[in-house]
Amino acid sequence: QVQLVESGGCPVQAGWPLRLSCAASGITFRFYNMEWYRQAPGKQRELVAVITLAGNTNYADSVKGRFTISRDNAKNTVYLQMNSLKPDDTAVYYCSTDRSIVPRYWGQGTQVTVLE
Repeated sequence: QVQLVESGGCPVQAGWPLRLSCAASGITFRFYNMEWYRQAPGKQRELVAVITLAGNTNYADSVKGRFTISRDNAKNTVYLQMNSLKPDDTAVYYCSTDRSIVPRYWGQGTQVTVLE
């Protein structure tokens, strides 16, 4: 019943922007903090960004100043705007519900490949 459906991942040139989206269904979206993670090949999964119910945000140091997380509660969607992309941003990006709420839900992941 619960689905997080991600979209927007694709190959992109270094320095270019890209926006990911994650559409949620089956949950009361406005009651959840939402998170973006990424996992690069051979690397540990990394928390990228968090947005709270109130719209407060937090970012990993590696993306701070370049990425922006936002949400549209009317669309049950969380976004990740990625600017000035670097090759080391290449990863599978996942959205998830609040880590503090059980059960926790994850999207299927969307591949972002940044080309030099």
